[in-house]
Amino acid sequence: MQAFIECVRAHAEHIARVGDLCDNEETTKQAAIVPLLNILGFSSIDPTKTRAEFRAEFAGAKANERVDYALFQGGKPVMFVEAKAWNEPLTNHAPQLARYFNAISDVNFAAITNGREWRFFTDMNQKNIMDSKPFLTIDFTGDLDDWTIARLYNFRYDNFQPDALKSLAVDSALLNSFTNIVNDLLREPDLEFARFVASRANLGRSLTTKFLESAVPQLDEAIKRAIGAIAITGLNAAPIAKSDAPAIAIAPNADDEGDIVDPSNPKIITTYAERRLFETVKDILGDDADIVGKDTESYYGVLFQGKTTRWILHYYGDKKNPKIDFCVPLTDERKREVKRAGLKLGAGESVVLDKPKDLLRIAGIVLDAYDYVQNDENFRRMKKE
Repeated sequence: MQAFIECVRAHAEHIARVGDLCDNEETTKQAAIVPLLNILGFSSIDPTKTRAEFRAEFAGAKANERVDYALFQGGKPVMFVEAKAWNEPLTNHAPQLARYFNAISDVNFAAITNGREWRFFTDMNQKNIMDSKPFLTIDFTGDLDDWTIARLYNFRYDNFQPDALKSLAVDSALLNSFTNIVNDLLREPDLEFARFVASRANLGRSLTTKFLESAVPQLDEAIKRAIGAIAITGLNAAPIAKSDAPAIAIAPNADDEGDIVDPSNPKIITTYAERRLFETVKDILGDDADIVGKDTESYYGVLFQGKTTRWILHYYGDKKNPKIDFCVPLTDERKREVKRAGLKLGAGESVVLDKPKDLLRIAGIVLDAYDYVQNDENFRRMKKE
């Protein structure tokens, strides 16, 4: 794979040098298109792999109509390539290429290129009918990252697998669609996006259209702040908790033993022990558990769905004797479980927890608490009371 990446990058450097000299289609083919076909293993001098000016017999084919390149595998054409001159703009749906694609049932892939840009097509929308939009576009004069090269790697002659390429096409189409939607939402957040964010923020008020419209400017500013923070700290860094939000998830970083200080409230300090506690709760409940951590000035909480009213446990780790409170009462049976685990009961309905990992010894109580907060009926009764 690394050798392939180096070859593709060398090709990009090559066409950057010769591109301006490709003043017609034939020069573009020889200087920019054929070299890439060779890198992919479709040798231009091997007619069992590549045939130029390919003409197929099918109903409606014109006598002088040919496709620039037909790529073969196992004696059958598997992909057609339409070539354009270097400076010629590409159209997504070249009629001649589409007719060939639609007529030859063995061919499920096609590409249009002017040497610097390649657009790859398949038939996701209707079988044997070439899509109007490419599922993959590669610009060799732009930023060529390893992710893009890895997709091109799937078009190699010795690894050309139509089913795998179809999966790649579906994944790429989803990625393109999701990327466009996310870009639109981040640039111009709409009311539905505002409703989603507001509902997760647990604001404790009715999310009317009037309110959401008034909240869009704040959402827009929040997006800018979040993107700015990611640009500075990186996408995988733990997000900073905000003291003025009802519930903000703090993503534990098990590898960093330092404290995380909330810049907006220096009194809120998320310790390594608190992050380890969150990881321990996840170990007990499983990765699918819908929980977040929220730090405050006085305790660290683990919440169901980020809702402060549905807290699972509160951890007081800065005490001389660290302790933990659960949302469920410590019945006699649960107290016996604590004692059997070799742990001590604290003041009130608490359990002394010297080390976060000791929580594993009373996993049954954690599971009981999680079951309790998931049951809506428990909270309906609270409202009635």
